Amino acid sequence: MIKKVIVSICLLFSLAIFAQEGTSSPYSFYGIGDIKFKGTIENRSMGSISVLPDSIHLNIQNPAHFASLKLTSFTIGGTYANTKSVTESQEAKARRTSLDYLAFGIPVGKKLGIAFGLVPYSSLGYKIGKIKHDIVGTDTIRSIYSQYSGIGGVNRVFVGFGYKLTKNLNFGADIQYNFGTIETKNLKFQNDLQYGSREINTSDLRGVNFDFGLAYQTKTSTKHTFFSSIAYTPQSELTLGNSREIQLIQFLSSSAIQTIESQDVPVADTKIKLPSKLTIGAGFGEIKKWSVGGEVSFIKNSVMSNRFDDIDEAGRTSFENSIRYSIGGFYIPNYNSYSNYYKRVVYRGGLRYENTGLVILDKSINDFAANVGLGLPLGGIFSNINVGLEIGKRGTKYYNLVEENYVNISVGLSLSDRWFVKRKFD
Repeated sequence: MIKKVIVSICLLFSLAIFAQEGTSSPYSFYGIGDIKFKGTIENRSMGSISVLPDSIHLNIQNPAHFASLKLTSFTIGGTYANTKSVTESQEAKARRTSLDYLAFGIPVGKKLGIAFGLVPYSSLGYKIGKIKHDIVGTDTIRSIYSQYSGIGGVNRVFVGFGYKLTKNLNFGADIQYNFGTIETKNLKFQNDLQYGSREINTSDLRGVNFDFGLAYQTKTSTKHTFFSSIAYTPQSELTLGNSREIQLIQFLSSSAIQTIESQDVPVADTKIKLPSKLTIGAGFGEIKKWSVGGEVSFIKNSVMSNRFDDIDEAGRTSFENSIRYSIGGFYIPNYNSYSNYYKRVVYRGGLRYENTGLVILDKSINDFAANVGLGLPLGGIFSNINVGLEIGKRGTKYYNLVEENYVNISVGLSLSDRWFVKRKFD
């Protein structure tokens, strides 16, 4: 029965992930959109760290951890995002619900673990209204207004493995196929004219990239263990099949637009580089009781670019190398308690700070968040529902930019069991 439910969830997830609008941020205008967190709610609730190993929960940030799985694991998660965007003169609120990941992990023997799944890599969902451009003539000044919107993003299908090189050292690797479609619109008009123009840019994106990882742990005493890990993603490339359409439009009302005439404009296909990423982490704790850890990630975002050379019309922009700092951990009062449910609950928490790599008007866009979460046992001790709360701020309202204050509520399901055990008795 559980397997049938999982298959149904997979089908629904696969359909929903293509249609969802996973962000409301105006910063998704740049590059290929908002880069999504590649990890489960369990990791996100600990400040996004991935250094802590787990034998029943799937860690998709570092493929070396696949070798630590003792049970077949299925995991799925989604987020409800509530964002308040503030500038020096305006503010707006937006809500989005998105599916974040779906993945399977399967132990094979005592040393090998394999995993596969589907995750969003980036997302667009911005709407930027009425940016004024003054055009000065010989004796007149014309005010042209622009409105921008964008939808779409990039998704990833991945498959990977983890292998125990020694008792304490794991190695892992995965391959990811990136695909998706991005559509952006730029509407130009004058307030006193009935007609305007609309430019629609569409890109179909394809590409492959790889992840590699190592995970090490050793006992420092009879109870305590030291953990460390390193994960590396080499630089890769996306190929973009681009098209552009210019439309003459008529305003029928404030919300209704009719296309009068359209024309396809030749535009070259392009390539966008995806940055390399190096993550180093270390942690300490008592297995099945508590653990704390920290990580630092170095991301070479300076290789990023926009999809079209002339797409930057909303302000001067560039990309810089970025660093992300994360600390977090978990605590379980009594892992083996059968009389008290709350003693088996996993309590998680963490902090994260990063400069995103995006620079607008010479101002770096930074992101800070605090996380808490719960792992609620479901049935036995192996499966659970994970709930996470993230409160953070990105950007700034100064320099005529946008400050985003967000509250994200995430819910995930983690099912773990022994699926491939040969029966001794019928």
